[in-house]
Amino acid sequence: MTPWWRGAVIYQVYPRSFLDTDGDGVGDLPGVIEKLDYIAGLGVDAIWVSPFFRSPMADFGYDIADYRDVDPLFGTLADFDRLLAGAHARGLKVMIDQVLSHTSVEHPWFRESRESRDNPRADWYVWADPKPDGTPPNNWLSIFGGVAWKWEPRRAQYFLHNFLSSQPDLNFHCEAVRQAQLDNVRFWLERGVDGFRLDAINFCFHDRRLRDNPPKPPELRVGRGFSPDNPYAYQYHWYNNTQPENLGFLEQLRALTDRYPDIATLGEISSEDSLATMAEYCRGHRLHMGYSFELLTDDFSAGYIRATVERLEAAMDEGWPCWAISNHDVQRAATRWGGHGDAFARQLVALLCSLRGSVCLYQGEELGLPEAEVPYEALQDPYGKAFWPNFKGRDGCRTPMPWNGDDGAGFTRGRPWLPIPDAHRARSVAVQEADPGSVLHATRAFLRWRRTQPALVLGAIRFLDAPEPVLAFVREHAGQRLLVAFNLSPRPCEWTLPAALAPRPLAAPAVEPGRLDGRRLHLPAHGAFYATA
Repeated sequence: MTPWWRGAVIYQVYPRSFLDTDGDGVGDLPGVIEKLDYIAGLGVDAIWVSPFFRSPMADFGYDIADYRDVDPLFGTLADFDRLLAGAHARGLKVMIDQVLSHTSVEHPWFRESRESRDNPRADWYVWADPKPDGTPPNNWLSIFGGVAWKWEPRRAQYFLHNFLSSQPDLNFHCEAVRQAQLDNVRFWLERGVDGFRLDAINFCFHDRRLRDNPPKPPELRVGRGFSPDNPYAYQYHWYNNTQPENLGFLEQLRALTDRYPDIATLGEISSEDSLATMAEYCRGHRLHMGYSFELLTDDFSAGYIRATVERLEAAMDEGWPCWAISNHDVQRAATRWGGHGDAFARQLVALLCSLRGSVCLYQGEELGLPEAEVPYEALQDPYGKAFWPNFKGRDGCRTPMPWNGDDGAGFTRGRPWLPIPDAHRARSVAVQEADPGSVLHATRAFLRWRRTQPALVLGAIRFLDAPEPVLAFVREHAGQRLLVAFNLSPRPCEWTLPAALAPRPLAAPAVEPGRLDGRRLHLPAHGAFYATA
């Protein structure tokens, strides 16, 4: 039997911004429960719920102070149980975030660890003595800017933080730490979750010898938002993450999840060669799936997408890929890739859901939401505050879900934690429900149709040579072979099909359809063509 997660469409819910039921301006778990019919109606298979655990919210839940409880901002543990039951009643699987590599400074583990060098949790975090001149032990840098070490006077040592200084890194070389985190995972397995999205999973281990990272040439300082104005881009990150010891921990994690039926593990991976790391982490008894930021960049060319997918296909001899083009950490694809109009938004959903693998669809993609402009005075993201104005942070993709055109957009009766732009109200769920030609209706239609096409859900992928801006490939599974072609341009284009193909067009919903004239394929702006091949 095929596992549920193979080829699944996983809808990412960012609960802070989904629906606020108590009027405090922040979304909550009861809000997710209230909209479960909406989510199920999209035709997705699962939801991934971003962190809702107890936290001081310095990084909006990715700084955890208690792995086993719900922060009062979001509700209660009983609310989560109701969410789980409600999702399961609608045929939806539930995946939750697990942030294993680091905690909040307010976690009881850290509070104890920082008190002395000889307490029971003294080695639960990454502590290091200063150099003789008092400076940090090496040159490691934080993703959020500046050195990755912070001084703790109680121990007269530095502690490591790959992210915010309030997010100290756990020492996974300590067996007790590994067991404690496995126990936290077990807590949620016993509660009935169906899987885990594993945040920054390649950051669990560090180099024991604390070797300096080597410098990176200026021309290579690119990728995943690490622009040259962020010093993090100045290094090869060979020693502060993606260490070989991590493979053993992933095998321990998999052994735990294998004791429960139908569990999926999805690792977020950001390394010097994320595609190679994905392949390695999904090999053997490690992760079920991996995803990286390779399609969350600015490059929307057919050549780049093809090269990215082909490189992963060549490396991933086991395991299963998962693709995303938007999430809570990057500019929304509708803006990032410079598209305009509903045809482009519909194409993005179809393209994402036609690649081999599972899919993470971020809330609002089904509406074609563009990136929101958030003024500096309303900014919440510490990353954006640190790098303003060159990089405006992640708030623009995290603004509340627009359910209608009211002042609070149907999201809240209070003041929303981030401003909701008028452009989003104009693309609200209520507006699009009333328009049969909307991106919302198109997304529903496409996801329903995709379920009837086994080649799109589970098939192998083989790319065809085609000139820019055409992206063309064949998906094949269980006797079905589909030709898929996209025009990634805002202008019509043509492509002469290979002589070996004899396609019979399929009426795929939701996309601007291409027209076949002999072997000549005419593709409208942001159009697509599906055919049996």
